[in-house]
Amino acid sequence: MAKEKVVLAYSGGLDTTCIIPWLKENYNYDVVCCCVNVGQEQELDGLEERARYCGADKLYIIDAIDEFCDEYVAPCIQAHAVYENKYLIGTSMARPLIAKKLVETARKEGAVAICHGATGKGNDQIRFELGIKALAPDLKIIAPWRDPKWKLDSRESEIEYAHQHGINLPFSTDESYSRDRNLWHLSHEGRELEDPSNEPNYEHVLMLSNTPQKAPDKTTFITLDFEKGIPVALNGEKMKLSDIIRALNKLGGENGIGITDIVENRVVGMKSRGVYETPGGTILYEAHQQLEELCLDRETTLEKEIIAKKFAGLIYEGKWFSPLREAEQAFIESTQRYVTGTVKLALYKGNIIRAGETSPYSMYNESIASFKTGDMYDHTDASGFINLFGLSTKVRALKLQEVAKKKNIQNWQSLL
Repeated sequence: MAKEKVVLAYSGGLDTTCIIPWLKENYNYDVVCCCVNVGQEQELDGLEERARYCGADKLYIIDAIDEFCDEYVAPCIQAHAVYENKYLIGTSMARPLIAKKLVETARKEGAVAICHGATGKGNDQIRFELGIKALAPDLKIIAPWRDPKWKLDSRESEIEYAHQHGINLPFSTDESYSRDRNLWHLSHEGRELEDPSNEPNYEHVLMLSNTPQKAPDKTTFITLDFEKGIPVALNGEKMKLSDIIRALNKLGGENGIGITDIVENRVVGMKSRGVYETPGGTILYEAHQQLEELCLDRETTLEKEIIAKKFAGLIYEGKWFSPLREAEQAFIESTQRYVTGTVKLALYKGNIIRAGETSPYSMYNESIASFKTGDMYDHTDASGFINLFGLSTKVRALKLQEVAKKKNIQNWQSLL
């Protein structure tokens, strides 16, 4: 009788290396590994050989880079989705796509369960599992770090477990940073970062970027073209979004752009400290926001800022596959109808400096904005507007003056 199958979200790291024999030993499953390529680059090298060596029955490596950029990153650029004013939600964007691909693989293989290696302290367990529940509520979810059968509580114990099962892989007991990488960003946690009083050891932490201090002492000018809020060209050359991000990661990294040291509030209630490298994403967010300043009216801008914050929070919490996220994204996309144009930026030692922007839908009108009186705006028109706009303020002040007079209060402003 054939064994039941489990699909394992596989990265090739120490945790998922140990999970393969652990699943066979504790659940008697055939293990189908699934690695979703969202831009991990060299982390994928040798993955198939490693998975099979550790006992996997099959490995899928699914190229989802363009799907990640076009369907997950692009809406976040349009939204200007930022969590707690700093985090450009790089990990959060990718998890729902990975969950979707895990479910698709499970259906293809006829698996009864999906397993992930996220810890019980982090956000990823929530993101993976909410995605799986939304797309395949019938599938069992196995989370070893929350499973009573999982006895491995340290890197050392995992390495020992691997050795006991005849798995000799190039993992050391030296503690390193915990990293998550995709095309949009690279996050770092652990080591000295666990103490917020420590300055990050940027010599060891950074992998994509120079620090601003070590960036070249010269200015790099770039132009970005947007159509309906989505980047479509860099320096006049039409490119797909994934290629724009790759190019900007290189340019931004060289110029010390997009390095952020954050203490954030995790969904599970604890605070965590990490360093994020998002060079290309930081440039794209800044360029997009500058173009919106030309194209969006005041009321829409204010409302979009509120929705963008909620949108980022939903994605951070793993609620991508929710009616509210869909509704908020529909609002955001409607605001982007005329966010089309070209933005010029200067990159210099960690700074993104405005160098001009144009749009065929720009609401900036020089004849109105000029200090000179033009045909469309007469300075004297402001008098009536101010009288009406400030009417409630004036009525309140008159009422307070009246009350003060009746009570013989000399300073009526004391009632304010």
